[in-house]
Amino acid sequence: MMFFSVWCFLCIIAGAFGAEVEDVSEDQWDYSGYLMSVWKNRLYMYSAAAVFLGVWFTLKMAKKKTASGQHADAGISKTAKEGGYSAVKEKRKVHVSGVKIFYGSQTGTAKGFAVDLAKEVQALGLTAEVIDMKEYDPEDSLSEECTSKSICVFLLATYTDGKPTENAEWFCKWVEEASMDFRYGKTYLKGMRFAVFGLGNSVYEGHYNTVGKHVDRWLWMLSATRVLSRGEGDGNVVRSRHGSLQADFLSWRSRFLKRLQALARGEKKACGGKCKKGTCKKHKGAQEQSEPGSEGAEHQSSEESSSDTGSATDEETASRLVVDVEDLGVVMSRVKKAKDETDNGRELLTRRKSEEEAREMITPALREALTKQGYRLIGSHSGVKLCRWTKSMLRGRGGCYKHTFYGIESHRCMEATPSLACANKCVFCWRHHTNPVGTEWRWKMDPPEMILQEAIENHQNLIKQFRGVPGVLPERFEEGLAVQHCALSLVGEPIMYPEVNAFIRLLHQRRISSFLVTNAQFPEEIRNLVPVTQLYVSVDASTKDSLKRIDRPLFKDFWQRFLDSLRALGEKQQRTVYRLTLVKAWNVDELKAYAELVSLGQPDFVEVKGVTYCGESSASSLTMANVPWHEEVLYFVRQLADQLPDYDIASEHEHSNCILIAHRKFKVAGEWHTWIDYDRFQELVRLHDDTDSQTSFSAEDYMARTPDWAVFGACGRGFDPVDTRFQRKNKTRDVSGC
Repeated sequence: MMFFSVWCFLCIIAGAFGAEVEDVSEDQWDYSGYLMSVWKNRLYMYSAAAVFLGVWFTLKMAKKKTASGQHADAGISKTAKEGGYSAVKEKRKVHVSGVKIFYGSQTGTAKGFAVDLAKEVQALGLTAEVIDMKEYDPEDSLSEECTSKSICVFLLATYTDGKPTENAEWFCKWVEEASMDFRYGKTYLKGMRFAVFGLGNSVYEGHYNTVGKHVDRWLWMLSATRVLSRGEGDGNVVRSRHGSLQADFLSWRSRFLKRLQALARGEKKACGGKCKKGTCKKHKGAQEQSEPGSEGAEHQSSEESSSDTGSATDEETASRLVVDVEDLGVVMSRVKKAKDETDNGRELLTRRKSEEEAREMITPALREALTKQGYRLIGSHSGVKLCRWTKSMLRGRGGCYKHTFYGIESHRCMEATPSLACANKCVFCWRHHTNPVGTEWRWKMDPPEMILQEAIENHQNLIKQFRGVPGVLPERFEEGLAVQHCALSLVGEPIMYPEVNAFIRLLHQRRISSFLVTNAQFPEEIRNLVPVTQLYVSVDASTKDSLKRIDRPLFKDFWQRFLDSLRALGEKQQRTVYRLTLVKAWNVDELKAYAELVSLGQPDFVEVKGVTYCGESSASSLTMANVPWHEEVLYFVRQLADQLPDYDIASEHEHSNCILIAHRKFKVAGEWHTWIDYDRFQELVRLHDDTDSQTSFSAEDYMARTPDWAVFGACGRGFDPVDTRFQRKNKTRDVSGC
């Protein structure tokens, strides 16, 4: 269109120019006339030139704009291609190469957690490796984790006295020394990413989860990056944040897996740790690089927010100190509101405490473990199990040592406990520490009537399983259904149960004798205990150091409690027993100290038994080499009896590797009277209860003559001649029993 306009304009000029010269003939044409015509029409020429220049400039600019547009499109295309390559390259970039899970475990719990975590990590499509810390050399390999792009997870249990487990000792020692050694430097582990979960029990207040806390701090001091705040699992179900050690781990594991997925996507940490006062205004909960926190991210976030809120300027603080009289009413209303909030907080705290106290002792994991071991669990804290000697006597193959020493009918004895919890973690515990621990009763409590009724029913159901079994004597099967004795020695500390006295009275009302065993850590409970048929105290060592090493008690004042318990036992008028468990190379060389303890408590009897080997267990370092032979036990007993002027050897049960030392008051007219007149005891205890404890009785009032076959020195060495001794051949030994 523009070209057409220019062409028309030129034609007009040409027409005007032609009109001026059309009268001039060809002969008359000269240059002067031509020039004169151009001069006359010069305005048209100027206009044409201007139009031409404008058109040329316009075309030039249009062409340049087109060229620049094409160049821009080419640039955009190139950028898009480069951007696509970069996106593919970014997509292929690996942010997490895998997870290495290190475990420090003594009983196998941390190892089990490590295996479970590895399965969950693999389910996310990442590689996971479970590593025993004993097989890992940190000096050679730990620095490699700084460039491996792997996440290191440490599952660490705290063992005796807050020390690491045996398989984690070297690792912890090396990391501690490296964090303090200037030769390694503060950035030795810079680039390493890690997370720590500790396993402990808050009952041990002095060193709860110390190993996890220390390792977390030492790695942080070496500039390793914490990807998740430290988690703490509590074996004390009362104080556990989620109700059990396993539940605590599952909660931490869930948070760790979410964090792991974020890291795998390449997401950076929420806070770089450079915000003022260590908190991030946008992400208050992100404090990955702060000083090792407490138990979890939730608690940590609350601490950060509270500290951030509480930081006010000096001017604000000063202004609060001066209150106008007119504002006094407002201030008072604020004070009242704050007081109401405080009261509500206290009520909430009280409610939480009551909820904690109402927790059940038996967690789902513990219930599963104990059920697999053959326990019949009762309510939330009790249990019953069939003793191997009960099975043996049903078949006429002999009874336990209590049958030989005291006349118990083993096939009519129910082994039970009203409390699965214990205050010790003995190295020779044949329950492999599957039961909970505690120093006081903080759990939900079941009534004693329900416990006894269900205990008898469960025991009878276990006996009924032997109906028709080859070798079971019919008359003993029928007798076994009627419980006559109750050994409160199954597991745990029965005396911890607050209603233990009511439970014992219910036993006696059913004419069931009571044999109660305590670990000598509850002296007041021993003093307040009602009369029992026979009261045992476990004396596993004779010195403070050896008792701590063998029993591993929870109480800090365990030795004083131990001595007070022996004194409390000496105040009892009914039958009392010291039960010594000999562990070769542990406690067999303390004769003089044992004799002093016997003088302290003045027990009626002293049972000396060789430790029973319960098989290999990560909870204990004992082996068959620690089990003394019967002759070795007898040698120890002879030496001990020589240092006890009022005692002598009364009986033995070779089959149980057990020997009885009795006070000479039970030797009447040259004959031992270590057996019990159970009918007489029931009469005496009923009279005692009917007179509100006004009528007392002593051990001599219900003693009975010991048969000749049960006396020390008999040819059968404590085996009842009525039964037939059975020797096992190439079979796994059954170590269950009391």
